[in-house]
Amino acid sequence: MLDEIVESIRQELTETNAQRDETLRQSRALVRSCANAIRAIHRHEWTEATDLLTAARAEAQDMIAPLATHPALYHAGYTQDSLKELVEAHVVYALVRGEALPTPAELNVTGATYLRGMSEAATEMRRFVLDLMRQGQVLEAQPYLDAMDEIYSHLLTIDFPDSITDGLRRLTDVLRGVLERTRGDLTLAIRQDQMREALRTFEARLAQSTSTSFVDAIDEAYLPNASDDEP
Repeated sequence: MLDEIVESIRQELTETNAQRDETLRQSRALVRSCANAIRAIHRHEWTEATDLLTAARAEAQDMIAPLATHPALYHAGYTQDSLKELVEAHVVYALVRGEALPTPAELNVTGATYLRGMSEAATEMRRFVLDLMRQGQVLEAQPYLDAMDEIYSHLLTIDFPDSITDGLRRLTDVLRGVLERTRGDLTLAIRQDQMREALRTFEARLAQSTSTSFVDAIDEAYLPNASDDEP
């Protein structure tokens, strides 16, 4: 009897271990696909980004489908972390393209994983802000900062133990730091642009004033004076 019990458990664990190895492989592939999608988004290669996101979603479904009978593997860190990357890539794409955010149901992820992915997507917005600042498009960077701020404000309302949210609090704290640095960088850039514009305006007015004064001086020196015509 004991032999049968142990043998049954051994077979179950053998199957679980094999599924674990396969899930690990699939999770790594999913993370790579999501990273490639985000890189394509940064390069504004929209067709490639869309194709990669579609492929990533299919990879995610292939990964989690067999886990219905292996809940421990579904809730394992590597599985949920790869699904978090899936959320991040889709949210980044939606924010940059101005589209509606995908829902947790559409991505087939848990609420906690969705929130963690959304937090990292907001953190990723800093790169877009800095890229636009380097290109001199300071005002165009403001919507990305606004998106970061809005996401952070919503995440602050999620006050549950880490055992439920899978460490969301730490990611929210990271986002807060990134948000404040980005706000400071963008504010400084806007003020510098305003100062440059003010200097250009001042220089233009000064040049106009100097040119007018010079013309007046020429007129006074070379044009006949009305008093000279008097007898």
